[in-house]
Amino acid sequence: MRLWRGALGVAAAIPFAFLALFFLWPVASLVATGLGGGIVTPEGGIFSVLSNPRTGRVIGQTLAQAGAGTLLSVVLGLPAAFALYRIRFAGQTVIRGLLTVPFVLPTVVVGVAFQSLFGPGGMLFGLGFDQSFIAIVLALAFFNVTLVARIVGGFWQSLDERPEQAARMLGASPLRAWVSVTLPRLLPAIGSAAALVFLFCATAFGVVLVLGGKQFSNIETEIYGLTMQFLDLQGAAVLSLVQAVIVIITLMVSARLRTKYSAGERRTSGAARLEKAGRKHATVLIVFAVTVLTLHVLPIFSLGLRSLRRPDGSLTFDHYRFLVDPPEESPLATTVPQALWVSVRFALLAALIAMVLGTLIALVLSRRPRSKPAKRAQGAYEMFVMMPLGVSAVTLGLGLLLTMHNPLGLGIDLRSSTALIPVAQTLVALPLVIRTMLPVLHSVSPRQLDAATLLGASPARVFRTIELPALSRAFGLSIGFAFATSLGEFGATSFLVRSGSETLPVVISQLVSHQAASSYGTGLAAAVVLGLATSVVMLLAEGWRVTEHAGGW
Repeated sequence: MRLWRGALGVAAAIPFAFLALFFLWPVASLVATGLGGGIVTPEGGIFSVLSNPRTGRVIGQTLAQAGAGTLLSVVLGLPAAFALYRIRFAGQTVIRGLLTVPFVLPTVVVGVAFQSLFGPGGMLFGLGFDQSFIAIVLALAFFNVTLVARIVGGFWQSLDERPEQAARMLGASPLRAWVSVTLPRLLPAIGSAAALVFLFCATAFGVVLVLGGKQFSNIETEIYGLTMQFLDLQGAAVLSLVQAVIVIITLMVSARLRTKYSAGERRTSGAARLEKAGRKHATVLIVFAVTVLTLHVLPIFSLGLRSLRRPDGSLTFDHYRFLVDPPEESPLATTVPQALWVSVRFALLAALIAMVLGTLIALVLSRRPRSKPAKRAQGAYEMFVMMPLGVSAVTLGLGLLLTMHNPLGLGIDLRSSTALIPVAQTLVALPLVIRTMLPVLHSVSPRQLDAATLLGASPARVFRTIELPALSRAFGLSIGFAFATSLGEFGATSFLVRSGSETLPVVISQLVSHQAASSYGTGLAAAVVLGLATSVVMLLAEGWRVTEHAGGW
């Protein structure tokens, strides 16, 4: 037993040390930089940055974009949740798997897809949505509708349907029964999903950078501009502090709602009975179909079509040929296949590190301590390891850029190498890995664990024979999330990339923003390649998960 406790201590210490060095220290240094110029003096520091009219406008735009994106995601996500988790229809499992892809598509790919749809030459250019607030909100909803559907749908699937049936028998219409009986019970799950969506929308980078320009900048893109264009590290640090306040408040709300959501999920688990889709579900199914076709399929279709068109409208494969053989006017110092290979190498390393750290963390957090001090310590540890979820990738990249010139006094400037790229990608992917693995371990019955212990099994044997096989069910999806997220990571990587080691998201950004006539089309083609690579990874991961739940590998 003492040896097992020592092993758990080591398992907790390794991720703690990694996060302390590559996350806590950079973020704390960034905070110190923001405070270093003075708090109330008009000459600099927080007062100077916050008194700038542009700062107030950027903060307001961030909150407005996040609020509108969250509202649209919830409104469209509820019909999707019902269609995918409360009724049965042919092809439902396949559609669920396909709708995992939008959430993990690289932000730069989605931004370019909506730009190809609403920008000059796009199918919907006449609507006037190019470089607009509406385009940004739609792109934010592209990612998060499926997230709302998964969170709310998973909870909705477990709700006991008898209270709603009783309301119907007492004369309530289907709509009134849903509003008065089902909706109040769904509110914790809806609130939890909305808080998480708001967090993702408030820290969005790639889509706002591509679709918003300077007119619709949010905090993320403003930090990037202050750092990369004006070398104003203090101004960027102050904005990072403002963003941290927004994130902390959102995380506090999310934690409280998630507690209510989890409690309700435990009370209602296993009570659902799915019914076959029929005429009475036609309205919901139509709304769901229109959402998928207009919000997800149409931008991706436009991206693929525009990648095959010249400015005069004629079809061509030149843009795909330029991926391998760039023209003279190309802004790239590399080819797209080389950039893809660089991205894959970084993503594989980041996924490996995230899987190791995530498995150790899930093992530690799945323990069931009995004493109050141990429970409080475990709760504090969970908050610490999940902190990267609440810090934007841009802030993380800036913090690493500020601190990694001589880490731990080793005399090595990591900023001049590419070693920090997989580190940053690991920190971005790690919370997703933990949130994928931990529920699987929590689903193991405590009675089963107690029975094995009473029969004389050691803690190590209990883990090896019961918990590890359960944990293996989450490996496929965890690896998929970690690799796909790392492959498309753009915010932190844009700070840390060096000439000759550009990742594919960075290359796409360079291409679509260049003035050469062929660069934009080549950027669209590169976005198609990256989108396909990410989609294949997630579909394989979803297929692996389905196979695992079917009882085999």
